Amino acid sequence: MKSPFKLSAASLATSALLALLGNTAALAAQPALPVITQELVAPPQLPPPITRNSAAHVVVNLTVEEVEREIAPGTRYTFWTFGGTVPGKMIRVREGDTVELHLLNLPDNKLPHNIDLHAVTGPGGGAAQTLIAPGNEASFTFKALSAGLYVYHCATAPVGMHVANGMYGMILVEPKEGLPPVDKEFYVMQGDFYTDGNYRAPGLQNFDMQKAIDEKPTYVLFNGADGALTGANSLTAKANEKVRMFFGVGGPNITSSFHIIGTIFDRVYTEGGSKVQENVQTTMVPAGGSAIVEFTPRVPGNLTLVDHSLTRAFNKGAIGLISVSGPEKPEIYGKGIKKPLAATSLAKAAPAPAKAAAKPAVAAAPAAPAIHARGKAVFDSACAVCHQADGKGVAGVFPPLAHSDFFQQRPYEMAHIVLNGRSGTMVVNGAKYNGVMPAQDLNDEDISAVINYISVELNDGQAVLTPEQVRDMRKKR
Repeated sequence: MKSPFKLSAASLATSALLALLGNTAALAAQPALPVITQELVAPPQLPPPITRNSAAHVVVNLTVEEVEREIAPGTRYTFWTFGGTVPGKMIRVREGDTVELHLLNLPDNKLPHNIDLHAVTGPGGGAAQTLIAPGNEASFTFKALSAGLYVYHCATAPVGMHVANGMYGMILVEPKEGLPPVDKEFYVMQGDFYTDGNYRAPGLQNFDMQKAIDEKPTYVLFNGADGALTGANSLTAKANEKVRMFFGVGGPNITSSFHIIGTIFDRVYTEGGSKVQENVQTTMVPAGGSAIVEFTPRVPGNLTLVDHSLTRAFNKGAIGLISVSGPEKPEIYGKGIKKPLAATSLAKAAPAPAKAAAKPAVAAAPAAPAIHARGKAVFDSACAVCHQADGKGVAGVFPPLAHSDFFQQRPYEMAHIVLNGRSGTMVVNGAKYNGVMPAQDLNDEDISAVINYISVELNDGQAVLTPEQVRDMRKKR
């Protein structure tokens, strides 16, 4: 007697065929998803919020570009990028979408590259499917299963080198119900860079693998360049606008203590997930991680983005600005009152300005546009926080650099102060200041550039100092 549990080969084949036909029919019955090609934009901008309430098939085209450009004014570096920007352009999809990603490695590139997206559920995040040599294209699809803000990066060996050269970005998977509306959105990522020359050393710089292994970055930067978010590149907002910032850390090594001086985060989506913390001052973001921060500027002025591991901000470049416009609100932020303490020398009349020192008979330095830009970048990152963006200083605390009799009469002494630091009393424009200025970790070209910038732009003068003169000062100190 035949067992009822045994089927003939023909029966098995028939069952398999019926199952296949059934599955095909079921697939055919499913409506096709609408196809949307993602429009990618350069950071700090990002694609607009998603308004559709159903899934789509989203096509994303990313091009790998190896490009040489400035990492700081006068300092060049060869970046490896997704889409020609650091960070790579943000991808924005909806939970439940099917993403079809195309990666193109341009023929003029020198190296193979791929992409690993932390939003992908599957081995390697797409790295194996997309590993391609120059002159090739790879594609694969994945379903965006989990809402959140995720990092993507190159995962080609040596992975740390590819990431350290700028190959990172983020993909936002919006929840099905969408994010609460805000007035402004920005996209900012921090990364650490390792050059064989010192911070802001001029000329083309090479990658230093040993510095990367030792985790001693030359630069820690927002959006891939020293000054990428300062000066004319500052972010802008209006008072009382709700601002959402998608912040990530590409790494490869350094964790960020992300903070914005002058505001409090109303809401922080910790590590880019769905849990919200409120009224946060500083949020820790790991390498390869993210956070969504929301805040509302209340008064006009500059808000300063920093990594609150502060030497990274003031000595390695991790600094940015949000320029906020709007009416003054003294009930929220008053101007303050400063006056001398009673019965102290501070209440006495200040002595007359010191007599001008004779200037060395040295030819003035040329104020070339590139040098001028370098000087402004140094001023914005190293001087403006204390002496203010307009150089007017803070009464009784930080002396003015703009329209300063001390600077106009003694620019070379100012250079000595930048180089060596100074403590004690000094008189500027007839007012007494008693404080400490530490020596600045700047190279000869930076000191020359910033002194010339202050002379020309803030004191209506001319370029007064060459890098060679700074080098001589350094030898004599």
